[in-house]
Amino acid sequence: MTSLSVEILAADAAEPITSAGNAQLGIAVLAGIAVIVLLITTFKLHAFLALTIGSLALGAFAGAPLADAIKSFTTGLGSTVAGVGVLIALGAILGKLLADSGGADQIVDTILARAGGRAMPWAMVLIASVIGLPLFFEVGIVLLIPVVLLVAKRGNYSLMRIGIPALAGLSVMHGLIPPHPGPLVAIDAVGANLGVTLALGLLVAIPTVIIAGPLFSRYAARWVDIPAPERMIPTRPSEELEKRPGFGVTVATVLLPVALMLVKALVDIVVDDPDNGVQKVTDVIGSPLIALLTAVIVAMFTLGRAAGFTKERLSSTVEKSLAPIAGVLLIVGAGGGFKQTLIDIGVGQMILDFSKDWSIPALLLAWLIAVAIRLATGSATVATISAAGLVAPLAEGMSTSEVSLLVLAIGAGSLFFSHVNDAGFWLVKEYFGMSVGQTVKTWSVMETIISVVGIGFVLLLSLVL
Repeated sequence: MTSLSVEILAADAAEPITSAGNAQLGIAVLAGIAVIVLLITTFKLHAFLALTIGSLALGAFAGAPLADAIKSFTTGLGSTVAGVGVLIALGAILGKLLADSGGADQIVDTILARAGGRAMPWAMVLIASVIGLPLFFEVGIVLLIPVVLLVAKRGNYSLMRIGIPALAGLSVMHGLIPPHPGPLVAIDAVGANLGVTLALGLLVAIPTVIIAGPLFSRYAARWVDIPAPERMIPTRPSEELEKRPGFGVTVATVLLPVALMLVKALVDIVVDDPDNGVQKVTDVIGSPLIALLTAVIVAMFTLGRAAGFTKERLSSTVEKSLAPIAGVLLIVGAGGGFKQTLIDIGVGQMILDFSKDWSIPALLLAWLIAVAIRLATGSATVATISAAGLVAPLAEGMSTSEVSLLVLAIGAGSLFFSHVNDAGFWLVKEYFGMSVGQTVKTWSVMETIISVVGIGFVLLLSLVL
């Protein structure tokens, strides 16, 4: 987030569009969230429409003029899409190139060829974590589940012993690590440093994914012992290709944007001089836009051309990658509009007024708010966006590392206990051929472990930093 946008948000928060008291604002927030939850869960309305209607309802409940509520929503939607829309698009292109070129399959096959026995769950969590960096969660599931089913069948492994580590790797990346939409929007909303958030996110993600993945999978395999469903083992994307990119170059391409952003963060910490030539260069190449754009351009050669793609096929791949993210962009944008409406009616100041006398840490408060919205709406992205808007004022006066930990606390809360109102719940259930009860005992418990362990490590880091 730029200093100008921070100043604008601060000005908006200082001059609310309604003079309602804290009690009315509190009721308005609950009512606005209730409208969104009701529209999503009961009426099965698309999250974009639910967030749009909920934002206008929020303004109305708070007593704000309709014109002002509309302006707040459209301003927030525009600034959010401007801030993260291009990044989401670039991430989608990179993920599509990775999948269609056979690069993802190359990573999978190489690691599986060198792993076996007790090492297999660890190999699966490594595969999912690496592939999950540039891919949306749903895309990662579609890409990895066939591999999970094949490994379980051919190696005679318990499906849960192999599947849970893969799901944990994807889920942790989705909730905690940019450039995924949720973390990106939270970073933008609270004014966090992306590089620092990425570095701290990796510190939290590694132990979290180990506990929720390979370690928990031992128990999940005992609770739910089922074979891989034959009907769900489709052909793999790269089987039609005559050649595909090598393992090393594929991994290097996937990790390139992460490396560039981490270099920027490291230089910012070590040099800490805006006039330094090296820092000026890393500030440019390590910015999310340039880092992801660089990775996409490199991927066209290292992945696309290596797989024998013509210029026309490369163009077609890029085009096909953008269509599926239209819904994601609209949801993220509407979530930004909801966030801005929260800020403009003065909810931020209300939370500061309420929480200043509490003994509960700001990080734990952010986690609890995200948990509540996640349980209600079933969407990790909606939970992240809404919670970030609510707790953004708490970032005032925090250090750079504390603000990044605030983002991670929100991200951890957004993953808590996926259940029947979450599309991911049904996706996992159907792919693994489980009952609702079996899905709760495995997938839902795993998500809860990620959330609880994640906030635990975030709080531990806050003591150190």
